[in-house]
Amino acid sequence: MNHLSVNNLTGIRGLTENDLELIFQAATEFKEVINRPIKKVPSLRDFTVANLFFENSTRTRLSFELAQKRLSADVVNFSASNSSVRKGETLTDTVNNILAMKVDMVVMRHPHPGAPHFLANKIDTSIINAGDGTHEHPTQALLDAFSLRQKLGDLAGVNIAIVGDIRHSRVAISNILCLKLLGANVRVCGPKTLIPKHIESLGVEVSHKLDETLQWCDVANMLRIQLERQGEKTVPYFPSLREYANEYGLNARRLENLNKPITIMHPGPINRGVEVTSEVADSEHSIILQQVENGVAIRMAVLYLLAMKR
Repeated sequence: MNHLSVNNLTGIRGLTENDLELIFQAATEFKEVINRPIKKVPSLRDFTVANLFFENSTRTRLSFELAQKRLSADVVNFSASNSSVRKGETLTDTVNNILAMKVDMVVMRHPHPGAPHFLANKIDTSIINAGDGTHEHPTQALLDAFSLRQKLGDLAGVNIAIVGDIRHSRVAISNILCLKLLGANVRVCGPKTLIPKHIESLGVEVSHKLDETLQWCDVANMLRIQLERQGEKTVPYFPSLREYANEYGLNARRLENLNKPITIMHPGPINRGVEVTSEVADSEHSIILQQVENGVAIRMAVLYLLAMKR
């Protein structure tokens, strides 16, 4: 098939391996576009996309907005902090009001898990999930997998470790689902307090020992400690950031102790000195900047392929 099997990108669940290949193929072509002198194509001319961000974001919002402008779409940016949501307006009413302005597609980030799925069942337009609570972040998983494919080729049988705050991460779940679909072996690693119960049901291994996991893996995806999602706990998830960095932070010493090179990833923004040191983040082993660049190409691909189904 040369078209997506879905009308919305609410999560990685529901995508097929063919869908992933279509997205990666389109992203490869769009990456060539954004690296040439004239970086725009008319693919979504006269197409209007609304960016609805009910939760603060900088990197993801800018990446989507740049992707939309590279495709020549008209862009409407919506921020909940400046809207009638603060006056009590419902999510459905807010979106319906925006759709009444003849918007063709909605990109949404929301603090509540399932919000994009709820919306997709309520309105007749394409929805792209830019992150819903601690549930999923599908375009981040797609750009991570695309970046790894460019670095390593076929991911079948590759050992990939996802390290850190798995409990509060929407990136982790989407990555696990995407990587398993591509045939990779996935292990999550972190403190017991930051590993969700029943995570093994997704077909992953669980470890609480970073050094052992680094010996096992070909790729280490170091997740950010999401203090803003951890709330006010009487007993914290770990004693201190310093102790977390000692046990689960990736530094040059740990890399030097390995008998092989591994690829380092991070979805950003980085807490330098906590998940990874600056020496590691800026090293030749890191593909963090490639992830950022590929984010625009992947989002261009998703926008384009969904638009072609309308």
